[in-house]
Amino acid sequence: MSTAQIAKAIGAAPLAASVPVSGWSFDSRSTQPGDCFFALHGERDGHDFVHAAFQRGAALAIVDRDIVAAGPTLRTQDTQAALLTLGAAAREQWGGTVIGVTGSAGKTSTKDAVAALVSTSFRTGRNEGNLNNHIGVPMSILRLPMESQVAVLEIGMNHAGEIRELARIARPSVGVVTNVGWAHAENFDEGIEGVAKAKRELIEGLPASGVAVLNADDERVSQFGSVHQGRSILYGFSDAAEVRAEDVQLSEAGARFRALDVEFESPLAGRHGVSNVLAAIAAARALGIDAAVLRDAVRGLRPGHMRGERTKRRGVTIINDCYNANPEAMRSMLELLAGIPARRRIAVLGEMLELGREAEPLHRGVGRFAAERGIHAVIGIRGAARFTVDEAVKAGTSVSAAYFFSTPEEAGDFLRGYAEPGDAVLFKGSRGVRVEKALERAFGGEE
Repeated sequence: MSTAQIAKAIGAAPLAASVPVSGWSFDSRSTQPGDCFFALHGERDGHDFVHAAFQRGAALAIVDRDIVAAGPTLRTQDTQAALLTLGAAAREQWGGTVIGVTGSAGKTSTKDAVAALVSTSFRTGRNEGNLNNHIGVPMSILRLPMESQVAVLEIGMNHAGEIRELARIARPSVGVVTNVGWAHAENFDEGIEGVAKAKRELIEGLPASGVAVLNADDERVSQFGSVHQGRSILYGFSDAAEVRAEDVQLSEAGARFRALDVEFESPLAGRHGVSNVLAAIAAARALGIDAAVLRDAVRGLRPGHMRGERTKRRGVTIINDCYNANPEAMRSMLELLAGIPARRRIAVLGEMLELGREAEPLHRGVGRFAAERGIHAVIGIRGAARFTVDEAVKAGTSVSAAYFFSTPEEAGDFLRGYAEPGDAVLFKGSRGVRVEKALERAFGGEE
């Protein structure tokens, strides 16, 4: 867009001379020459970094208060509102097909799988990483290459109405919902039912001509089609699924299964990995892509950073799933750990945040699940993870194999002497706990 187009879209007074904008930024550290920089308000005020953005070559800054700047600025009432407005304008200008992806767990992995499979037939763009909120979604739309025919956008939320607003901007014609769990439950008086209603907003926002892609194995998500006038595609392991996994063989290397009469091999391990791939196959089906052309794309999938990455260090198998956690995702990864051939299976589990009044019972449930799946040792990190360790002991884990530490660094120091060749260690916890620090302290950078 030109600065004149931007000014018109956000209702700002135009500059004396219009110049082209070639990119978009809200972080001065990553601003590129020609970018439009949004001075957003957050933990730190973006207005304090306008000067740094211009030093890095920004062509324009959008601000909502008077500042002295080394480059041209457009003044608006609210920079966040301006970002949303411009995202909507860019969506209108681009005019391609949007696939929206949401859920309590597996959103990013599913989004990446959908994009990989859809790109077999269409030029496809996607969010970078997990830019899935009121900043990330409009920014991802603005950054879409104009030649993209399809955009796969992860859409997250932490309160009611957020997905509805983002769907209004992104205007998806395909909506994928992976599951409903306890993530962000502390923000909802209705608990998990409130989370379900918030996730359902994506399907409510679909046009009648759109397609809802829903997890048949989730009792809440499988019913979301009732609020959509158009077509629904159910995926999963249950008989109700149109895109159903059959003859599933799980291994340390990934999974083999059949769906839609096509044999697939995927490097994404565990049942949850298969479920994510099924969602992607279903989304591709919604765009008319035949399953048979997806074999190579499925075989080429790879886990994202800190999302089930598997390495071997000092003879120890490591599963790095540190990016985030909720009870459902914890159980999925513990199930995966339980199936790995190993001398001992060790679960390093950080506190799960934003669970509100359900924090203690949900942490205890994870500890009980770990013990029931035969996990040899449970190591909890921070806060409510103490309940995970306590319940694991009550459910049968040896007291000599149950440990709690207040920080990931302390856990890492312990693991350095505890983990031995032949062991398998899972690292998982909420983002704010930084469980990866335990991994780094215990194993460093050695491969």
